[in-house]
Amino acid sequence: MSKLEELVNPGRTAILTMEMQRGVVGDLSALRALADVVDAQGVPKRLGLLLDAARSAQIPVVHCRAAFRTDRRGSYANVPMVNQLLKNPDHMLLGEATTEVIPELGPDANDLDSVRLHGMSPFIGTHLDPTLRSLGVETVVATGVSLNVGIQGVVIEAINHGYHVVLVKDCVAGYPPDYAEAVLEHSLARITTPTTAEELACLWN
Repeated sequence: MSKLEELVNPGRTAILTMEMQRGVVGDLSALRALADVVDAQGVPKRLGLLLDAARSAQIPVVHCRAAFRTDRRGSYANVPMVNQLLKNPDHMLLGEATTEVIPELGPDANDLDSVRLHGMSPFIGTHLDPTLRSLGVETVVATGVSLNVGIQGVVIEAINHGYHVVLVKDCVAGYPPDYAEAVLEHSLARITTPTTAEELACLWN
């Protein structure tokens, strides 16, 4: 059994999607340059097929989403990029279409959901960690956006929480693409186990 195969065995693995939402990478995106890269690289369709393989193998799928209250309670005005977006009073409001997972990913009725109101990654101040531990998860498979910030955050936080991290190289994206490639090669490849959607799907099938 290969190292990857051992890491992603059903029963010890969950796959996380990071901010694959209509208001981030979909039809309602406020980050059009990133959404265009995600679309051009074929990430939605590829990730959707990978999630189907995970579900068939009884591997939990967890959608890590960002949202805000209309009164902004629970959110900090400490990130310049986010502060700029929040000048739009309708940006990524809880329960609105912008916070929905893009349709290429389902979501399936059995998928799990983790919503955060603050920060740039999904572990701190959410129920994600206890949810994963209740399922016996030891390895998280990271997918989604962006390699600029969010994917780096989820990888480092997962490692800090004691999880192994498998990174699906063709199911993550960032802007500009050459910077995203540099992050993959020079940072994340050194602290994760990189793979591809095809390789994972073959193992799970």
